[in-house]
Amino acid sequence: MTDGRIRVWVNGRGVEPDEPVLTALDHGVTVGDGVFETAKIEHGRPFALRRHHARLLRSAAGLGLPPIDLDRVDEGIKAVLDGAEIEFGRLRYSVTGGTGPLGSDRLAAPLTYIVLAGPQPRPPASGAVVVVPWTRNERSAVAGLKTTSYAENVIALAWAKERGGIEAVFANTRGELCECTGSNIFIVRDGQVLTPPVDSGLLPGITRELTIEWAEASGIRVRETVLPLGALDEADEVFITSSTKDILPVHAVDGRPLPAERPVTTQLQRVFRGHAERDSDP
Repeated sequence: MTDGRIRVWVNGRGVEPDEPVLTALDHGVTVGDGVFETAKIEHGRPFALRRHHARLLRSAAGLGLPPIDLDRVDEGIKAVLDGAEIEFGRLRYSVTGGTGPLGSDRLAAPLTYIVLAGPQPRPPASGAVVVVPWTRNERSAVAGLKTTSYAENVIALAWAKERGGIEAVFANTRGELCECTGSNIFIVRDGQVLTPPVDSGLLPGITRELTIEWAEASGIRVRETVLPLGALDEADEVFITSSTKDILPVHAVDGRPLPAERPVTTQLQRVFRGHAERDSDP
């Protein structure tokens, strides 16, 4: 896709980005009842699709949705990527509870399948992060699920960007370092790579998972451990991971600059890039 337009596929057919295709009673619209995945597109191919599909199924099960038809999802992915010529971009696919009532109850309705793809700029070389005054609830019924209910993230990211951040950082209700709005966070302290554990309430990212696996395979240990929010102030290096950012160094936390030399982060970036270039669906 050379014109920069987003390609859209909904329930079996390609549509224009501004074409109305969902019922106003879709449960994804009325109450945010749905799950989704975002995958990076490199040279027209989605990255780590097998892992994204597996997480989609886990999120749907956690939300209590009926079983998702992955063949249907793949049909949509093929439709939006064929002939698109996206050098770098974002693939997003969502499944909602379908037509529902005006409240939180569900009807026995067919699920709604939505797939979108479009180009986007590559991430910057580094970014600043800002700690926000709101918390993640590690005891939430949807903790660890990638749902379409993203209002908290919209508010937090806007707050961080107003203060010069590329991402917002959440603590959980226990005051522990948790995650960002769409990224996982790592710190390096005295040469050790540390990241919050899943039971902190974070969403286990695909890039987080691959970073840990590939780091360990290359001899770099990553410890998943409880970290106080103040660990950010003691970190020698900080980086975030996400599907479209890969491993992104952080050059400032709440306006506090971090050293420009990031030997561990740089090594991990090299390791990640090498593995990703060899296998687009690890």
